[in-house]
Amino acid sequence: MYQAIRQWFDPRELREVGETPDYRFSLANERTFLAWLRTGLALIAGGLAVAQFLPPMPIPHLREGLAVALLLLGGTVAVRAVDHWARTERAIRLGQELPASRFPAVLALLVGLGAVLLVIAVLVQAARNA
Repeated sequence: MYQAIRQWFDPRELREVGETPDYRFSLANERTFLAWLRTGLALIAGGLAVAQFLPPMPIPHLREGLAVALLLLGGTVAVRAVDHWARTERAIRLGQELPASRFPAVLALLVGLGAVLLVIAVLVQAARNA
């Protein structure tokens, strides 16, 4: 675990592994990393927006729970992004198959579940106000 985290902060160690790849592959890996970071930042911004601007929901503390969930998910995406970048860069340098990840599927399911829960909360609120 320590070795993996150390790779995040010490690019020299990563460059000592394998051979220097075609720079286009490294740049594509970096663009993917930046896309994941943007996703993490969007989730964090969404969490802050929910906490500050969403009116109270029909279920007690739903707004706060949603905000915390989005903030935690955004932080997780950011950390996962740097880990995936380092593992992918290492695989590219070693000429190995790129590391597989279930994280995109898990993230999609969590976002979809969150959307379903929000639809239910909106419908409950609409029924109460009718």
